[in-house]
Amino acid sequence: MSIKLALLKSGESIISDAKELISDDKLCGYLFKNPEIVSIMNPIFLTEEQNLDSRQVEITLSPWIILSNDREIPVSPDWVVTIVEPIETVKQMYEEKVNGKECEVSSIEG
Repeated sequence: MSIKLALLKSGESIISDAKELISDDKLCGYLFKNPEIVSIMNPIFLTEEQNLDSRQVEITLSPWIILSNDREIPVSPDWVVTIVEPIETVKQMYEEKVNGKECEVSSIEG
């Protein structure tokens, strides 16, 4: 499984098992398996000084295209701005959700 975080033109951040769709050595698109929207809530400051080194954000994962039963969704390459490696905490949260351990909200220290 290759878990990646994709930023789309729409501004959505999608975490999924992402694969490139190649035809004749040309990228035709991406296949997102079990895609989830990564929502980031406002940072929670731990000190009154609002020290940027001691802030947290709240992360929520929710199904992408919630009204579809499809768990593998092809995406046109011109809709993908970039694909990156997610931080370990978000990757673990995604794996737990996909494997059946509901872990909807997590706080991440920055």
